[in-house]
Amino acid sequence: MRYRTIGTDPATRREVSVLSLGAMLMGSRTDEATSFAILDRFVEAGGTFIDTSGNYAFWVHEELLGRWRCSRGIGDEIVIATKVGARPLAPAAAFVRSDGSLIEMDGLSAKAIRESAERSMSRMGVSRLDLMYAHISDPAVALSETVEGFAELVSLGMVGLLGVSNHWAWMVERARALAAASGLPGYEVLQYCHTYLRQRADSPGWLSPDGEPGAAGPDLLSYVRSTGLPLVAYSPLLSGAYVRPDKPLGPEFDHAGTPRRLAALSAVASETGATTNQVVLAWLMGGELPVIPLVGASSVAQLEESLGAVDLTLTTEQRERLDQAG
Repeated sequence: MRYRTIGTDPATRREVSVLSLGAMLMGSRTDEATSFAILDRFVEAGGTFIDTSGNYAFWVHEELLGRWRCSRGIGDEIVIATKVGARPLAPAAAFVRSDGSLIEMDGLSAKAIRESAERSMSRMGVSRLDLMYAHISDPAVALSETVEGFAELVSLGMVGLLGVSNHWAWMVERARALAAASGLPGYEVLQYCHTYLRQRADSPGWLSPDGEPGAAGPDLLSYVRSTGLPLVAYSPLLSGAYVRPDKPLGPEFDHAGTPRRLAALSAVASETGATTNQVVLAWLMGGELPVIPLVGASSVAQLEESLGAVDLTLTTEQRERLDQAG
């Protein structure tokens, strides 16, 4: 396994594996025994970075991670990230209703942040959350309140690192500037959907009526390049769409560049003897940007494929071909 540093403060920064494992399906679509086997294999391979949330399938994932940690004697050597701000206040299958309006969520008030942190700590059996993300923005709450609410948890020792997901780049920068001006800890880790294929420039946002982004667009990637903040890339394998005919690409990839990038991907996979998915992950991990792919797995075999990408090194020529396609 290889590792990357997240965070800048010596008191809170962590070394994490260059591959992160998502727990989103664990305890729901993936049964507990299989989930434990996947987690065990990830740790055995040197994986140290696990991702969950306080709202996935009404929190069964955090509870499962708590049972796994307890049964395996897992301590501070494993970094577990969780999220706040998108917990539905009633059972719901999606963030957005059919009419485009958001469902009612707990949001990012100081009270919601504190209560979410306490619930996550209790479910996972930890005394401190290693990394806590603002899941989606909350237009009903002043940004300063959110910044101060997160900072209070850090000062109390309840949270180590702060992160942000699915916000506009300008909003991330504004929050970081507010924190810096007040001498408070700010967001140090970003989490967005990011993969090898490029989305259409006119793709609509998917998390809110005003089009808040889920995918890392050119502005966000430029922000990563300028700040050096690590980008945890969720859905890097597009839920199997690179390799499964029954998982077609969405309309956001319907443009002339997609076939060219898929052809380059296929050629490099053939040359290296790796799978298409492994080339995608290797491209993300080995580029100029500090990207940490966040992968899911419903079986140990699926995880093994992703782990195989860690040791796949693309040549300069192969990377240039992939970069310049499409």
